[in-house]
Amino acid sequence: MSLPKHTAAHAIPSHTLTRLAREWLAEDTPNFDPAGVCVGSDEVEARLLCKTAHSILAGSPFFTAVFNEVGCTVDWIYQEGAKIGPDAVTLTAVVRGPARCLLLGERPALNCLARSSGIATRCSQLQAMATARGWYGDIAGTRKTTPGFRLVEKYSMLVGGVSMHRQDLSGMVMLKDNHVCATGSITEAVKAVRSVSGFSSKIEVECCSTEEGREAARAGADIVMLDNFQPQELHTAAHALKEEFPALLIEASGGVILENLAMYFSPHVDIISLGCITQGCPVVDFSLKVQKAGASPTSTHSPMNDKIL
Repeated sequence: MSLPKHTAAHAIPSHTLTRLAREWLAEDTPNFDPAGVCVGSDEVEARLLCKTAHSILAGSPFFTAVFNEVGCTVDWIYQEGAKIGPDAVTLTAVVRGPARCLLLGERPALNCLARSSGIATRCSQLQAMATARGWYGDIAGTRKTTPGFRLVEKYSMLVGGVSMHRQDLSGMVMLKDNHVCATGSITEAVKAVRSVSGFSSKIEVECCSTEEGREAARAGADIVMLDNFQPQELHTAAHALKEEFPALLIEASGGVILENLAMYFSPHVDIISLGCITQGCPVVDFSLKVQKAGASPTSTHSPMNDKIL
């Protein structure tokens, strides 16, 4: 089995991979697998084909974990984080194992790989746009993730080259408009959460005006999110806040998509977060094809030699 080379993969504990793989398999096969009767347990080989050119491969640790759980092996031709293509169909990995076991793992594994690679591909596009425009702040995701699938989606952001942002409510404190409304003021909200978060947690406040940003900064917020600002309004507000509070981090969020991202780049903006990284993100098309008995053996030494035309 080839190990993923992308360093982000080493941040996933092995027991987490095992737990997730078992949950996904149990969801897909909660009791009997009647179709397993017709295929039996003879050893077979299946080829993983990528059918979306110029995609970033992400999710191989999850794909491999699923197949390991059912007694199969995976040999990767492309490594985690690699760009696949430019051919319309590209051989990406080879899976081997008992036929019925391989087919048990097929759909859960493909679902993870398709979703993860789709997110990583979009992140790579966003980051490339920022680099091309000479903006070196952080492109970041959000908590707008699929319930039960956040770890995979956050990991995919890392492979795609962007920031995960906070992973959950237990991480960095973010005070949104509803928190402030329920508390009474930004100042009181920041004071309350600072009393329990301590030195190890940053506090971010969602603000709808420059004046709210000033209040948040004076109250001790580390980050001000300028939410749903039009690009020119954003640039003006960010510049004003940075002049008054040079150490303050400024995040832009709300309404930012791939098509208008460049309009939000500013030397005064440190972070741009986008919900579209996970919401409405296209998947990468993968399929797994079992090879008929007697088919020529598959070489996994060179991606260039193993592409299927």
